[in-house]
Amino acid sequence: MKTSLFDLYKVGIGPSSSHTMGPMRAANRFALELAREGLLDRVASVRVDLYGSLALTGIGHGTDRAVLLGLSGEEASKIDPATIEPKLEAIRETGRLSLLGTRAIPFREAKHLIFHRDQMYPPGAKTRHPNGVRFTAFDAAGNVVRTDTFFSIGGGFIVADAEGAGDAPLMTTAALPYPFRSAAELLDMASREGLAIWQVMQRNECALRSEHEVTEGILHIWEVMRACIDRGMATEGILPGGLGVRRRAPRLAQRLREKEGAGKRSGDPLAPLDWVTVYAMAVNEENAAGGRVVTAPTNGAAGVIPAVARYYAGFCGGADEAGIIHYFLTSAAIGVLYKENASISGAEVGCQGEVGVACSMAAGGLAAALGGTNGEVEHAAEIAMEHNLGMTCDPIGGLVQIPCIERNAMGAVKAVHACRIAMNETEEHKVSLDQVIKTMYQTGLDMQSRYKETSLAGLALNVIEC
Repeated sequence: MKTSLFDLYKVGIGPSSSHTMGPMRAANRFALELAREGLLDRVASVRVDLYGSLALTGIGHGTDRAVLLGLSGEEASKIDPATIEPKLEAIRETGRLSLLGTRAIPFREAKHLIFHRDQMYPPGAKTRHPNGVRFTAFDAAGNVVRTDTFFSIGGGFIVADAEGAGDAPLMTTAALPYPFRSAAELLDMASREGLAIWQVMQRNECALRSEHEVTEGILHIWEVMRACIDRGMATEGILPGGLGVRRRAPRLAQRLREKEGAGKRSGDPLAPLDWVTVYAMAVNEENAAGGRVVTAPTNGAAGVIPAVARYYAGFCGGADEAGIIHYFLTSAAIGVLYKENASISGAEVGCQGEVGVACSMAAGGLAAALGGTNGEVEHAAEIAMEHNLGMTCDPIGGLVQIPCIERNAMGAVKAVHACRIAMNETEEHKVSLDQVIKTMYQTGLDMQSRYKETSLAGLALNVIEC
């Protein structure tokens, strides 16, 4: 185990963790490496080559924008979304980009940012992941100063090809009191020690920081999520990208409020699920607009976990702050299992690795928040993924809008149902969480690449863009 809760839940910007946050981090890291090696003054130009899914759907996912911002020294977790357009406009108008805000070089996207839509992987790369980007810096004579190849592997995580390893993990197994590699190991350990799954995850997190810091960090994540939901329910308009998709969350929220004002909510037992739908759509409309979101575990699936958390806080009797803490710690433990044993990248395993994983995390987290047993947590997580197996990733126009926004709403509602099924069962279930994780990964690897975030098949091919 090497993944922390704070690896999985990262504050950033939309619309995609793989195609926006990952390339931004890679670009920023490349520029920082130039500075660290004392090479910035030698750089006269930089070329960026994008491959695979980054090339095929990069424009719709804002990869071009992310690269410019990353080379300029911006970080997804810190940049103010309101400043993005002015920064990009200045680069495009002047044709000059300042590496890390210090070294100004010519940068014309048509010349220096190349989309290789006919190549899945960077030439000569050892890593095989369909989200590859190569940065090359040249001096005034055209000689290569430095070149690096990175892969964006889902959830904002990046891998440097030369290193064969990803971002430095926050956790190391040797430092943890309760490391686990599988759900079976997690359940056995928790049973042996008399701990809930959330306690296992909490004690591992507390090996690196105080319990107060862990709690405050989780509550900050929850605060950012709630603010995102509120913005999404209040902001109207057309989403960027050319599809003409109108934000629906504000209108849906208003209709629900009107029903409540008329006393109609009491007669509709499924009204809380309507709010779950609104919460999830609000987040993903914010994400599609490039707003501030929390990767959970990806941007494309960012609406599921906050929607279910808001459902718990607003509609479940006895909900309190402790339950929220248990929700996030438990969901993170489940997310670790997917991240380290399978994938959370839509470009690698389809949307089952994004909305499917988020649904599984939310279902298990909700069971924990409601006081469920460890077995019920595992069962809820298993049910949620079992019924997301095989889900493709085929965004129309390469935009995280159709079917992504509604898909988050469906994933959030499905998580609630999975939790309810698990907590109402009395017999042991036949399929384990480990088995369904393995199946998800194998299914994703077998899936044709045109159904994995390339916009070459499925809805992306059969629905005419308007």
